[in-house]
Amino acid sequence: MRVLHYQLSEIYRINPAVSLYVAIFEKPQDDASQAFTEIKTVQNFAAGRIRQIGVWCGDRALSGDDLTALQGVADALAEEEAELSIVYAPKVATLSTMPVNLAGENKSRVSVVIGQAGSGKGAELFNDRANTGKASVSGLGVVMGLLSSAKVHQCIAWIKEFPTGVSLPAFGDGSLLRDVDKALLETLDTARYLFFVTHTGQAGSYMNDSHTMDSAISDYAAIESVRTMDKAVRGIRTYVKPELGSNVYVDPSSGQLASYTVAHLETVANQALEAMERSGELSGYKVEIDPEQDVASTSLVEFVIKNVAVPVMRHVRIKIGFAKSV
Repeated sequence: MRVLHYQLSEIYRINPAVSLYVAIFEKPQDDASQAFTEIKTVQNFAAGRIRQIGVWCGDRALSGDDLTALQGVADALAEEEAELSIVYAPKVATLSTMPVNLAGENKSRVSVVIGQAGSGKGAELFNDRANTGKASVSGLGVVMGLLSSAKVHQCIAWIKEFPTGVSLPAFGDGSLLRDVDKALLETLDTARYLFFVTHTGQAGSYMNDSHTMDSAISDYAAIESVRTMDKAVRGIRTYVKPELGSNVYVDPSSGQLASYTVAHLETVANQALEAMERSGELSGYKVEIDPEQDVASTSLVEFVIKNVAVPVMRHVRIKIGFAKSV
């Protein structure tokens, strides 16, 4: 319960206005088998309102099977129109032996946090004599607080906007960031884990990135990409669903959907995306409906939505030198 209180206090420290649902579940009797169906229980209780959910399993080693199970639950919820992203906090027994090959395709809704505080309450809980198994305390609350305060298109590693407030960054095995070799840090970042880092010339600590455990070249390799698309889907659904059961009209000479029907439905779907573009959450968008669809036979109208993302500047290259004149 002390770890739970700590995580909640970290969330509220970063975002006092956050709306939270909290649940505690017993471990399965067969500890080797974890289906994470509790996530669905909580989302159903919340009537689908949860956007990000944190899962603390600080006494359970990370495994590929667990990531697959977490993604499976998230995929099932998406099919039920209850989309969410999962931040998972497993045990970090030894930082140098963390698996580095678990990220890959179809893990876009799961992120793994391995960082924690190396001082203050987080370190106190980790070093407590009652923590005989050296369970990782984790910085889960920090990550959840940052996500809840960020707009959907914003990367939580944005230095100017999202400091973590963690004065001494560490990892789930107690290793301090300052004591970890840079090559290992790069390996862990490439493996797509989330942890706290420092930057030369900048006070405080920050997130290393906003990775999901999806492939690095995926459109959904970052949490903000998933969150933005989920918001677009929810918005479109809000405007389009009231049209279900309505009539659509057909051009009698061509048999295709009438142009005014297509224009109306495209305008309806556009409303949510237009609002997102005005808010800076999308660079642009386009909704298309193929008029050749045979709605008379299928009763189905297919919308094709094309969103243009707002990219994130993750790296800079500065070229500098003397010149005779400028």
